Amino acid sequence: MDFELTDEQVLLRDTVRELLARAYDPENRLKVIDTELGWNRDVWSQLAELGVLGLSFSEADGGMDAGPVETMVVMEEIGRRLAPEPLLDAVLLPGALIARAGTDEQRQRVLPGVAAGTTLLALAHDEPGSRWPATEVATRAEADGDGYRLTGVKNPVAHGDCADQLVVSATGTDGVQALFLVAADAAGVARKPYRTFDGGRGAQVEFTAAPAELLGPVAGVLDAAIGTAQASLCAEAVGAMSEALRLTTDYLKTRKQFGVPLSTFQTLTQRAANMYVSLELARSMSLYLTAALADGDVGPVPASRARLQVSRAARHIGQEAVQMHGGIGITTEYPVSHYVARLTAVERVLGGGNDHLQVLARQVGDYELAEFQCR
Repeated sequence: MDFELTDEQVLLRDTVRELLARAYDPENRLKVIDTELGWNRDVWSQLAELGVLGLSFSEADGGMDAGPVETMVVMEEIGRRLAPEPLLDAVLLPGALIARAGTDEQRQRVLPGVAAGTTLLALAHDEPGSRWPATEVATRAEADGDGYRLTGVKNPVAHGDCADQLVVSATGTDGVQALFLVAADAAGVARKPYRTFDGGRGAQVEFTAAPAELLGPVAGVLDAAIGTAQASLCAEAVGAMSEALRLTTDYLKTRKQFGVPLSTFQTLTQRAANMYVSLELARSMSLYLTAALADGDVGPVPASRARLQVSRAARHIGQEAVQMHGGIGITTEYPVSHYVARLTAVERVLGGGNDHLQVLARQVGDYELAEFQCR
């Protein structure tokens, strides 16, 4: 695999970086995430005009039919600037499910609007009390003429507060789990929005005989889409960690103690160097997962390998960034605290480090035992 970006990928990265840099300095971001929506629709429209929202969709569905590398390039810039726009939650993950499970009619009816930025999606899969990976789904689906009726509760639903269409997992009367498309403003759908600690938005969604249309079975589709989402989270975390490290090293160079910069203290520079090592390990595993997706490997093992290393790096870099900034590192006014909050959230989305370690541990028996003989 060629680890150098092509000219087109560099142009995409630089364009998105410039757009987000203009839109979000630390002060302006605080104002935006404090609004009711929590993100900027003007920025969303500009991302749509650049083709970013349709990168992962086929041209027949109104997209760019780009590969996973382009998506990862964009997500790293999202993380670098802490842009609150719900690219993963409202486009990449639920859009991938519709692209994989939906009919031609459903895809061409929904996805062009998503790519154009006029339709927002959300995945409603997790349920109260469930733990990743959620294999049991209590929400029920009953046939009703040509459609279905859903009854159950989903929480958390990331950015479910602003979604126009919901992709919902439910169990049919035959015991088989399937995905359904539900209009967020349909009768029988009640949303209770809330804010998350990292400045994002979520909702608890209750379905009471809500009308729904079948997309397709969960088997094979959900895992593949989540594998792509895991790669997006890894790339976003790498971007956030890169900026957290930059802020920390800049602070060590400018903050003085006993009349000299903190960067002159060997212990602190060694800790900063260890942060850099963690960042590069995480970046390598993010590239590994992106390469696996490019080769068509959407299984859980590559995703868990990458997420485990990225989770460990995120925790290490986040904690060290706060420690080396001192008291200012946890204040709302200083940007490093927001990077730490986002990294903490990413570490828990779609499984934490320990969850992914368990996935890998369950695979140990599948490997052959290597024997070494001493002479």
